[in-house]
Amino acid sequence: MVVPQDEHERTLGFAEIALGQIRALGQSASPRNFEIWYHYATGYKPALNKAINQTLEEKNSLSESDLDQIYESHIATSRIGERIDTVGARVLDEIKQVLDMIDAAAGSATSYSESLADATEKLEGVKDGEMLRAVLERLVEGAKDMEFNNKKLEARLALSRQEIEQLQQNLETVRTESLTDPLTTLSNRKFFDAALAKGIADAKEKNEPLSLLMADIDHFKSFNDKYGHLTGDQVLRLVALSVKQNVKGQDVAARYGGEEFVIALPSTALQSAIVVADHIRRAVMTKELMKRSSGERLGRVTISIGVAVLRPSDTPQLLIERADKCLYAAKHHGRNRVICEADPEADGAGSEAAARVA
Repeated sequence: MVVPQDEHERTLGFAEIALGQIRALGQSASPRNFEIWYHYATGYKPALNKAINQTLEEKNSLSESDLDQIYESHIATSRIGERIDTVGARVLDEIKQVLDMIDAAAGSATSYSESLADATEKLEGVKDGEMLRAVLERLVEGAKDMEFNNKKLEARLALSRQEIEQLQQNLETVRTESLTDPLTTLSNRKFFDAALAKGIADAKEKNEPLSLLMADIDHFKSFNDKYGHLTGDQVLRLVALSVKQNVKGQDVAARYGGEEFVIALPSTALQSAIVVADHIRRAVMTKELMKRSSGERLGRVTISIGVAVLRPSDTPQLLIERADKCLYAAKHHGRNRVICEADPEADGAGSEAAARVA
């Protein structure tokens, strides 16, 4: 397809603006970042531009976490919506075709009923064998037509059932993708927030414990700056794998943003949650990182983890704040460690952690 010259120039102009923004902010020219800045350049998503401008005014920069949030809120969600609309349109089209087939079958049935009524009248006046044979042949022919049409409808309905089942699977895939972090394949923040709220409500109703872990990769920014974002992505996947290997069926693990992870542990008291957290910490620490392009050994990654347990008066936000306070304390006291709210080190970290949550 040949693109008109003016459209060619216009899109190249948007691309140059996008790359200029990436260069100015020292970001990697990843497909995600280019897409964000290309949309920014076009101005077609005013909410995206507003979010970027506000963040730049407040921080004078855009972190990986900020970019994740902007992409999830303003690009990924609209893309999911478009895919759902496409699948929905296909379902409606399939239903319309089935209804048309049923209408056609109903017309055939009506026609056959009329043929039977006509044959009945003629049979009443039959006086010789030839006339009887003609009437019977018409009846047999009508019955065969009905059988053929019924088989056609049956086959079409079976095909439609398969098609609709496939479309249902497609919708489920789209739904799963909308609740999954694409890089780590853990749940995303949207799913986790809903799961934590439900988990807290269930725990209070059943009078059972629930613990929350908040983990953060140590020195992740300097690691990214030194080795690049592709290696940084490898680190995120490594930590996600260690998390997956140490949680069970009812636990909910998610990438909460940037290099931060959260794990909700239903029916788990504080001491058991500390054990899980330390297993995750050790699992991460034992994996040595290697640069895929060169085979260079980059050393080991560590994480810090804060642990809090649900209290009767807790909201999701209060529980998260306490776990984040413990995480901050773990960072403050040397990193590569687990600190829970019962530890003396957790005291005094409240104001700093609250500022980080806000």
